[in-house]
Amino acid sequence: MRIDSEQQALAQRPPPLGEHQDPVPVESVAAGYPDRLAPLELESLLLNLDGALRVRARHQLFSWTQGTLRSLIEHELLICALRDGDQTLCHVDSFSMVPVEPARFNEMFRQDVVLVPHLIKTWEANHCQPVNCDTGNGSQYSGSALARELNRLGANNLVAHGTHDTAGQVTSFFTFACRSGAIGPRQAYFVELVVPFLHAAWVRTQINWHARSVGVKPAATGLLTSRQLEILDWIYRGKSNIEIGMILKISPLTVKNHVQKILRKLDVLNRTQAVGKALTLRVLNI
Repeated sequence: MRIDSEQQALAQRPPPLGEHQDPVPVESVAAGYPDRLAPLELESLLLNLDGALRVRARHQLFSWTQGTLRSLIEHELLICALRDGDQTLCHVDSFSMVPVEPARFNEMFRQDVVLVPHLIKTWEANHCQPVNCDTGNGSQYSGSALARELNRLGANNLVAHGTHDTAGQVTSFFTFACRSGAIGPRQAYFVELVVPFLHAAWVRTQINWHARSVGVKPAATGLLTSRQLEILDWIYRGKSNIEIGMILKISPLTVKNHVQKILRKLDVLNRTQAVGKALTLRVLNI
């Protein structure tokens, strides 16, 4: 049947186009690809590709990358970087369900002169294949501020992949920061398959459709109360209802009631979607 043939084509990695070239022998490059995907892996892959095609706004990208995508590529933090007109990666954004400060983290990624250049240089030297790198203690990259912060989060295993222009220069670069042992050749293969869709989805979120639409009003500044904003901020930082109650000296039931009101006001289904939409609407001052 046609569907079976299409699934078989997706499950097999096509041979490289053009004349064969031996890869540059760099230890941090992930190698080895599966001949076939298991049925559940294939189903998860197709669900993720479909999810990527549905992304139009930042909160949707947040929900996808920190939801369905994590079931395929388990990661603690996803860092997205886009090149501007010159050769620098100027626009950086990060997505995570662990308590981090995105603005600070993004700035560390932009200013890093050790780990990030190594990842990009290795990726380019090995014909734009996914790169695997360990930043743990004892690594030659563990001294950089970015690596230290990744190690603090317990996400010292990196797999990075990007997209390039016709000259072979990087246009976007995506780094999945994972816990030790979470990433192997199979996950690197999924990264290779997903990144083109991730790139297209992230670029779509950069377009300010609301600003360009006629008659569309900006989000109401008083959408959430000050208490609800406070609780949402702690949700963003990874705190549970019990922890938030202890911090704010209110009962967990009161926190739960506030969370339910937040979900209704933002018209979302869960806490992850609430954080993503709040970031998109600039409700959270992060």
